Amino acid sequence: MLERFKVPEKDRVYVREEEVRPATEDIFRAMGLSDENAVLSADVLMTNDLRGVETHGVSNMLRSYVQRYRDGKMNPTPEIKIERETDTTAVLDGDGGLGLHVGPYAMNIAIEKAAEFGLGAVCVHNVGHMGGAGYHAMLALEHDMIGVSMTTSGSLSMLPTFGAEPRFGTNPIAYAAPADKMPPFVFDIGTTQIAGNKVRLIKRVGAEILPAWLASTDGSPIMEEGPLPDDYYMLPMGGTREQGSHKGYGFGAVIDILGSTLTGIGPGFIALTPGFHLMAYNIDAFTDSGKFKSDMDEFLQALADTPPAPGHERVVYAGLLEAEEVELRRSEGIPYHREVIDWFTTIESELGLDFSFIA
Repeated sequence: MLERFKVPEKDRVYVREEEVRPATEDIFRAMGLSDENAVLSADVLMTNDLRGVETHGVSNMLRSYVQRYRDGKMNPTPEIKIERETDTTAVLDGDGGLGLHVGPYAMNIAIEKAAEFGLGAVCVHNVGHMGGAGYHAMLALEHDMIGVSMTTSGSLSMLPTFGAEPRFGTNPIAYAAPADKMPPFVFDIGTTQIAGNKVRLIKRVGAEILPAWLASTDGSPIMEEGPLPDDYYMLPMGGTREQGSHKGYGFGAVIDILGSTLTGIGPGFIALTPGFHLMAYNIDAFTDSGKFKSDMDEFLQALADTPPAPGHERVVYAGLLEAEEVELRRSEGIPYHREVIDWFTTIESELGLDFSFIA
């Protein structure tokens, strides 16, 4: 994550994982989730926080989920149903459940199918926010599989190239591939130029936007660095056509096709409801998994050993910094903004809970 999105040192409150995790679980239980789903949902948020993916951790997402449960917009006790199924595919009705626990349920079906048939693909509709695509893709790693996870956003925020009205959400996608000794490759991105939840971080830490991150409401890319405007649209990866925004636009469309249209929700963004597409590749169905992971070590090490350009300390690959951040944050604690701790104090009182890290 770019330095401009990180919590300023003066506003940081370091809290250990073992203090935040049970508090998060208790909040989900208070919303009506089963113990199993509360633990799983908390694990998604805590994994994101430990990896430094704060856009989809406790800070940004937990309060949003609490509000959705309170507003009756999500079902805390969904009965997930398989609507259509083959040996290698399935389509699930998530019964309005939160994607933090519906997503792993679906991904585990994909993994089971891949274990038997080499590949597994599962689509989900009638489901809430996924909570970060990377977590679900990473579930395949412990099975010596490659995981893929993507979701449509159910809201309109991203412009198509040359467009003046948004036609997509941020439409995230993630790939995870195992290695042996090296940290796994985990590529987890939104298809917008800047992740939607990073806008919340910008507001919290008072950062400025960079050129071609956002567009004015007439569709014109904002090409000056400056404060976050009151009204804006998101731009696709690339920002402008000259810088390759047609690529982000195309990826956003692909995810709408696989997450919405293929899932049976409807014609892409017009459906305006989230849809998931998850896949698992059994490496042993293609090549020896031991050789694959050894080759991945060599591949990833070679990337990390690439001589850096002037002004840069080193070259990294997707997943390396996040793996290093886990070790750091487990040792030093997770740096939350004081405003986040204030929210925990408020919700603790409202729900009648008792958090060990609140003075």
